[in-house]
Amino acid sequence: MGFYDRDYMRDDGRSYVDSLVPQGRVTKWLIAINLIVFVFQLITQPRGLTEWLELVPSRVAHGEVWRLLSYAFVHDPNDFLHIAFNMLFLWWFGSDVEAICGSREFAWFYGVAAFIGGLAQTAYGYGAGHPMTPCVGASGAITAVLLLNACHFPGRSILVFGLLPVPIWGFVAFEVGRDAYVWLTGDSTRVAVTVHLAGAAFGYLYYRQQWKLATLDFFSRVAGSRGAVKRRPSLRVYHPEEEEREPIGVAAPTAPSLLDEHLEAKLDAALEKVARSGKDSLTDEEHRILLRASEIYRKRRS
Repeated sequence: MGFYDRDYMRDDGRSYVDSLVPQGRVTKWLIAINLIVFVFQLITQPRGLTEWLELVPSRVAHGEVWRLLSYAFVHDPNDFLHIAFNMLFLWWFGSDVEAICGSREFAWFYGVAAFIGGLAQTAYGYGAGHPMTPCVGASGAITAVLLLNACHFPGRSILVFGLLPVPIWGFVAFEVGRDAYVWLTGDSTRVAVTVHLAGAAFGYLYYRQQWKLATLDFFSRVAGSRGAVKRRPSLRVYHPEEEEREPIGVAAPTAPSLLDEHLEAKLDAALEKVARSGKDSLTDEEHRILLRASEIYRKRRS
């Protein structure tokens, strides 16, 4: 199945943030790495590199743990459409997510999504009684990217088969629902639906919990020690009754700490949307981002 939406392919100029971090940098590197690995797969046929990197649950259990991640960078060398569609989906949806999250955060998100998919497939392989069945492909991580894109842009539509406009949430729900049906019924399929479902679940939790994987704050939350690591002072809402408390001297935060990379990327995307479609096209969340950024910049100047 093919789908595209060229209306949201952004090539209409670069912001000051883009001048520091080129747009889609990590997305382009991921595509390049996948294509290079695929070429080496073809050169080393019939098995070669594919056999060394594919995910095989029994081999993971025997210590070959790199396969939990490396499988996401190899594809079926006998099916060119496998890698072609995966890379197209990664470019169409990954570049938008990277623009919002920032390049470093997006790299972490993609890698963790692939790793969690590998863990899920390994557990499923043993639970279903076929630990020797190999798994290859980036579709688990790309499913996470697709779902996160739908969370950030719920009003977007895509064209299925290049003809039928479908809301992106409808497409995501259909794909995840179909994978869930296959997984629950145990229907025979060559598609690793477990990896897809794990990627979708991770993408949804990432959005709902507002995780930031590129900082140690994420790991402190998972470990239950949320207060152990604090990278930046958080912004607080002022309440008049706080004037009655005895003032405590604290060092004023520096300007760079007021606006983190995540918020700046969202601000950049919102401003670009205003330039392209006008202020009325902004969602409520994007309006809140502009207001929050305005407040931070005002504090920075004071």
